[in-house]
Amino acid sequence: MLAFNTHVFLWLNAAAHPAPWLLASARFAAQDLIFAAPLLLVAGWLWRRQAPRAALVHAALAALLGLGLNQLIGLVWTEPRPFVLGIGHRFLAHAADSSFPSDHLTVIWGAAFALLFHRDWRRAGFGLALLGLPVAWARIYLGVHWPLDMVGAAAVGLASALLIRPWHGPVSNLTAAMNLAYHKLGKPLISRRWIQA
Repeated sequence: MLAFNTHVFLWLNAAAHPAPWLLASARFAAQDLIFAAPLLLVAGWLWRRQAPRAALVHAALAALLGLGLNQLIGLVWTEPRPFVLGIGHRFLAHAADSSFPSDHLTVIWGAAFALLFHRDWRRAGFGLALLGLPVAWARIYLGVHWPLDMVGAAAVGLASALLIRPWHGPVSNLTAAMNLAYHKLGKPLISRRWIQA
């Protein structure tokens, strides 16, 4: 497995002197595209009235559960990052913690897989899943993750979405409570139709 990981990593990892525009693009993808997941969920809640909001709660819970599962995996199995082993080139500052799976990609794909389970949100889920691809590439390109870390993130993200899916009652109750708080706090904006009820 290490040989496969190393071979694919070295194929995708940046050269010693990458083009500045490519390096900047990779850093943006590696660090900033993760914010697309929470922004999508918030925007969907505020401005997409027709689709059920329980799907957004499902997606948020799947992303959080995925992060929790990653912490457990890191406790029982430590995977050194490429730069810790002196392999490839690193162009992004990162702690020398366990590499497997990628937290960034787990958040994105956990939320994406959850949205894909809901008919009204499938296009958003598919778009978010696609957005994970440049994140996966960038974190390998910049030397902070192995390719199999991305496979692990996909597996954890899917597992998290599947684990939350049967909990219709608790998710519905949480959504109802969030809706109540939202209507109370957002009443002035809702009345002006700046956000959806």
